[in-house]
This record gives sequence, structure tokens and C-alpha cells, in this order.
Amino acid sequence: MKPVILRTLGAAALSVALAGAPALAQQRDTVTGDKSTDMAVDLVVVRPLGIVGAAVGTVGFVLALPFTLPTGSAGETAKEWIGDPLEYTFDRPLGNFNQCGSDLHPCGR
Repeated sequence: MKPVILRTLGAAALSVALAGAPALAQQRDTVTGDKSTDMAVDLVVVRPLGIVGAAVGTVGFVLALPFTLPTGSAGETAKEWIGDPLEYTFDRPLGNFNQCGSDLHPCGR
């Protein structure tokens, strides 16, 4: 799964979970308006989905190898289907849904 899909799934889960919550002033750079809630949702919902996405991407990558090896696109496929989900899952500050790595570059770049 691409990070965009994971973010969409995470946002959908958040909107369902917070539908009955009272409206609060949203803090800067948060999804839910509260950094601690962002961190909790990231840990409990988004990170496990990232692991599942990387596992599904790995299976898809192996199945696609007969088609990607002759065209020379196996490396690009591995990055998109395995590398990006793993980066989004393991190389991102907790609660930060947009930036990865110690230099905080956009995820998937």
C-alpha cells in the first residue's frame, strides 16, 4: 500500500472514531487537533496498517517479478510497494503523518 492509501485509511478511521467528539480548536500540524491523540491513533491504527501494507506489497512484488525483471523495473516496484510502506511505518516520528526520516522529508520521496 502506498503512504497515500495508508493516510486515507487512517483519516477515515479517525473521522469515524471522532464523529461524536466535541469541536475543539485545532492545533497547528495535527490531524485530530490534539497531538497526543494523533500519536495514539498513529500507534494503534496507522502503524499496524503500514505493516500490513508492506506485507501485501511484498507478496505483490514477488508475484510481479516475472514481469518487472525483464523490463528492469523491479527496483522501482520494490521501492513503491515495499520500501515506501516500511519507511512510512518505521521511519516517521510518532503522530507525524506527513514527514519521514530524521531530516523530516516528505514520506515516499
